Amino acid sequence: MNMGIGFIEKLKKEVSKAIVGEEEIIELLTVALLSKGHVLLEGVPGVAKTTIAKTFANAIGLSFSRIQLTPDLMPADIIGGTVYDQKTSEFRVRKGPVFANVVLADEINRATPKTQSALLEAMQEGQVTIEGKTYQLPQPFLVIATMNPIEYEGVYNLPEAQLDRFMMRIQIGYLNRDKELVLLKRKERNDFNSVEKIIDAGELSALIENASMVKASGAILNYIYEISLRTRTDERVLLGASPRASEHLLFASKALAFLRGRDYVIPDDVKEIALPILSHRIKIKAEYEVDGLKPEDLIRETLDEIEVYK
Repeated sequence: MNMGIGFIEKLKKEVSKAIVGEEEIIELLTVALLSKGHVLLEGVPGVAKTTIAKTFANAIGLSFSRIQLTPDLMPADIIGGTVYDQKTSEFRVRKGPVFANVVLADEINRATPKTQSALLEAMQEGQVTIEGKTYQLPQPFLVIATMNPIEYEGVYNLPEAQLDRFMMRIQIGYLNRDKELVLLKRKERNDFNSVEKIIDAGELSALIENASMVKASGAILNYIYEISLRTRTDERVLLGASPRASEHLLFASKALAFLRGRDYVIPDDVKEIALPILSHRIKIKAEYEVDGLKPEDLIRETLDEIEVYK
C-alpha cells in the first residue's frame, strides 16, 4: 500500500511546477479519481480552478477537455450528435467534448437545466446516448465542474438530485500571504514549467484497483451510517445525506486510506473526508439558516458527537 503514498507525493511535486499552494486540492481530486467520483470545484474568479484541473489531468497523463457552459449551450454541444458526411452520403456520429478522461465543465450553473442534465448519464453511468445508441466514455472518467459561489444573476441553481451526483464539493479560497508572494515571485521570474506525465495507464488502473480493495470494518460501516442518519433526523435539517452520500463517504475514505499507505480505513479517514463529501448535500431549514447555521457547522458537530464502536 506504500504505492499510494509514493504516488500522491510524486503527483504533488509534479503539479507544484505549475501551481502554488494547492496540495490539499490535488489530494482531494486524486481521492475522487481513485474512487470513481466527480467533483464540484467552487471558488471566486481568479483562484486557478481551470489551471488546477488541467494540470492535474496532464500530470497523470489523462485526456482533458474543457466545456465553457453558457445559457445558449445545447446538450448536443456536450455529448455530440450525428452529422451528414457529404463524401459518403451517410450520417456519422460526431462525439462531443465529454469523451475525455477529465472533463472540465466550466461555470456549470450558467447552463440551462436541460443542458446540465446532459452530464447526468455520463456522470452516473459512464456512458452517453446519441440518437438512441449508447457509447461508453473513456475510463477513468472524472467530471470537474466549477462554480462561482457569489454569482446570482444569469445563473441556474443546480437541483439537489444533480448536486448529489457529485462525490464532493471542494472550495478554493485565496492563497495566504506567503503562498501568494511565492506565486508573484515565480510569475515575475516566469518560473513556471509544464508538468510531465508521472504514470502510465496500466499503473493508474492498478492504483484504482488497489484503492478499491482497501477494507472497511463493520464498525466503520456503522460509523458512516450513523453520520448520515444523524443528518437526516436532526430537526434543523430540511434535507439530509442520501444513501448515495454514504456510499461516496465509504469509497472516498478507502481511497484516502490508500493514499495514507494503509489497506484499511480508520475513523480519522472518514472524519477528514466528511466535509467535502456531505456539505453540498445537506440543506438547513430557513429559520436556522437565518441564525447563521451552515451545513459545515452541523457536520463538524455530528463528527464530534458520534463515537465509533467496535
